[in-house]
Amino acid sequence: MINVILIVDDSPISRKMLKSCIPKDGGYVFYEAGDGQAGLEMYMKKQPDVTFMDLTMPVMDGVKALEEIIKYDKHAMVIVVTADVQAQSIARVMEIGAFLVVKKPPTKENIQEALAKAQEKLG
Repeated sequence: MINVILIVDDSPISRKMLKSCIPKDGGYVFYEAGDGQAGLEMYMKKQPDVTFMDLTMPVMDGVKALEEIIKYDKHAMVIVVTADVQAQSIARVMEIGAFLVVKKPPTKENIQEALAKAQEKLG
């Protein structure tokens, strides 16, 4: 069951847009971080069920944050949300352990579909 969602993106507007794509009636608890380092620390503190991760961020990028989160919790459910849709970037994050990659800008449809897949995987 998905209860806690972490959104890691350096753009407050992007975080707000992504949040607006998630159903309001889901009863989710949201946490946010503005860079990969803060996202990693928040992940360790809050143990979210699902994490939405941007790739291009200051301090620590999303690829490094994903690596660190997977090292910490190999079952982490991380959905990468990025404008970088180059095949090699997608292959790299999937290889590291991302669950899915969603193209920016997020839409209600693709975010809800990603959540449904995550819920299915979590059982």
